[in-house]
Amino acid sequence: MEPVNLLIDQLHGIARGAITLVPSLTVAIIVIFLAWLVNKLAAAALARTLRRTRLRKSLQELFTLLTSIAIWVIGIMIAAVILFPGLTPASILAGLGIGSVAIGFAFKDVFENFLAGIIILFRREMRIGDHVECEGVEGVVARIAIRESHIRQTDGQLVIVPNSILFKNPVTVRTDQEHRRVTVICGVAYDVDVDEARTVITDAVRGCDTVISDSKPIQIFAQEFASSSINFEVTWWTGSKPVEVRASRDQVVAAVKRALDDAGIEIPFPYRTLTFKEPLPLQRAPENKEQPADDD
Repeated sequence: MEPVNLLIDQLHGIARGAITLVPSLTVAIIVIFLAWLVNKLAAAALARTLRRTRLRKSLQELFTLLTSIAIWVIGIMIAAVILFPGLTPASILAGLGIGSVAIGFAFKDVFENFLAGIIILFRREMRIGDHVECEGVEGVVARIAIRESHIRQTDGQLVIVPNSILFKNPVTVRTDQEHRRVTVICGVAYDVDVDEARTVITDAVRGCDTVISDSKPIQIFAQEFASSSINFEVTWWTGSKPVEVRASRDQVVAAVKRALDDAGIEIPFPYRTLTFKEPLPLQRAPENKEQPADDD
């Protein structure tokens, strides 16, 4: 019977300990409830305050998240000290420090993306709606979150890029400026007057409505002696969005081709001239004459 009595005594001890913890547990639950209530009120007040600022939505969400984490950490620490009087804020912080190191090693990539996302959110150069290109991914920035950014490609596909990639690699923001310079190569035949061809090309480019010619220069430079033509570098400015660049290039190429045709200036096909050191004898091929058939 001794083992049974020992078990009963242990159960009685556990019950008495639980009863003694009821007041502390009740206060701890009240503290957790108050932390939840304070978190809700702080989030609402912070949202109203941030709404008056010009901060991007993702950055507002970051501030709300950090405030919520701080309130919950303080509330849980107070509840733990009340429930377990032997704990102190210093011991809790020491335990959090050791645990954070272990968690940091286990979730290195997650924290790297998190910190990179915070830095990217404070950047002013890359905004939602910008057309960017990074590591072969090109499209419109649809969302900038804490750990990843959403880029919508021109074909409609959504690419979720970890923020660490955008932070550690060069990012080309194609719509950072309102206008972008476009260049095409146009070749004319060698027997064409270069100045005349330049004038015809310039007038054709200036006549396109997608070309910005009042504040940006149109530049036409003879570039090189190619194998079958003299190539001109045709440069102009247009809108910075990719669709605007494609539309302007289409219009300029069509206008230059039409103007050169109207002026009688040839855009030559590639051709090759063969030169032989010695004269080549020409030999006429024998003619095969059909013999008339004998009449039997």
